[in-house]
Amino acid sequence: MKLMIIDDHALVRQGVLALLEREVPGAELLQACDSAEGLRLAARHGDLDAVFLDLSMPGMDGMDALREFRRARPALPVIVLTAADDPALARQAFAVGALGYVPKSASADTLLMALSLVMRGEAFVPSLMQRTAHPIVAGPVPPPASFSDLTERQSEVLRYLGEGLSNKAIAHRMGITEKTIKAHMTGVLRALDVSDRQQAVQSARAAGII
Repeated sequence: MKLMIIDDHALVRQGVLALLEREVPGAELLQACDSAEGLRLAARHGDLDAVFLDLSMPGMDGMDALREFRRARPALPVIVLTAADDPALARQAFAVGALGYVPKSASADTLLMALSLVMRGEAFVPSLMQRTAHPIVAGPVPPPASFSDLTERQSEVLRYLGEGLSNKAIAHRMGITEKTIKAHMTGVLRALDVSDRQQAVQSARAAGII
């Protein structure tokens, strides 16, 4: 498993890294001090499994970083790790692509639970953020689909999506054109009855396909 923590405070990064080293044996851990560096690292590490992202850092706004991760790596789960216990901010984060939201006031067990859930393709919303007049509901994870409807090529494309590869990278791996990959993607979304790449990957992970 390969994980990355993006936070401008070295003490926070070191604390999270120490926790993950202890609780996720064998994990390869990356760190970045701002969103721009994190996005560069994500581009270089196509096998990255999940990202912990602080929202309040110098440079690129955290919400803009979430949007950029969603655009560049739609299948990559991003967990917001922030000092803000703000339900409105959490709703916004989920709306632009976060799969988890963990306040820095939460326990280590909460952070590990969030990681476990998002790695299964599920969203994580801590209970303290749900005790509001308008409970936060993350975007629904698609129900298990009938993967038997996928062709062999579509299944291969889905596996590469799970690795976070772009259409261009998948086309290179499979030795076919990017236009053909887009056609296969359309077939995958239609067969699984989902609306985007992230939902397709979430559905496949929930079913244990990837």
